[in-house]
Amino acid sequence: MNERASASACVLVVEDDDAIREGLVDALSFEGYSVLQAATAPRGLQTALGSSCALVLLDLMLPGGDGFEVLKELRRTRPELPVIILTARGREADRVQGLRLGADDYVVKPFSVRELLARVQAVLRRTRVAPPVDDGPSEVAIPGGAIDLARREIRFDDGARVELSEREAALVGYLVRHADRAVGRDELLQHVWRLDPTRYQTRTIDMHVVRLREKLRDALEVPRVILTVRGKGYMFGATVASRDG
Repeated sequence: MNERASASACVLVVEDDDAIREGLVDALSFEGYSVLQAATAPRGLQTALGSSCALVLLDLMLPGGDGFEVLKELRRTRPELPVIILTARGREADRVQGLRLGADDYVVKPFSVRELLARVQAVLRRTRVAPPVDDGPSEVAIPGGAIDLARREIRFDDGARVELSEREAALVGYLVRHADRAVGRDELLQHVWRLDPTRYQTRTIDMHVVRLREKLRDALEVPRVILTVRGKGYMFGATVASRDG
């Protein structure tokens, strides 16, 4: 991922200084990123949890809360989401704390925008989801449409199209390839998120499933595409046919 190839990545900027935040938004947008922004800790956390952003630029001194607390919650609920801390707190103790809490990088203000953009590219490059390596179906039929896993897109019969993030496509693809059984959350963490399930207690799987069901127009009360198997995990709907199309 480099130069304009990063255009599909969404970056969330959580910064209370209007001038810095607007400057970052402009610089990231110019490079082709999709950008979200927030000026407070609660709003930043809410946006990070409710969006499909691929990376967070996080200030530490924020109205409504401390950036370290936001980072802790993100690591608990979205452990795969990369975070770069941007702060004027340059003491070694703060750097160590940020990295120990799971920050992917730590940048002290004032900083060079050019250097920051290079760091964003580097973090996204090494945390990017790898595409499936097996020969599973490239297209999957669902009620009212189809999922194109290769293009990461849902196509509905009424003409509507909905884009899937790389992680969402990887999650659907894994469930499809194991559609004969329920897949546990620990297995999904290990094989889709590439995380050690013994080290994380997280709702990230459930949150991704909720967002996927919304995109799939899958009824939350009685889903037909992604089924919940109590005590076991998730399963691709038995009534949904997959094809190699």
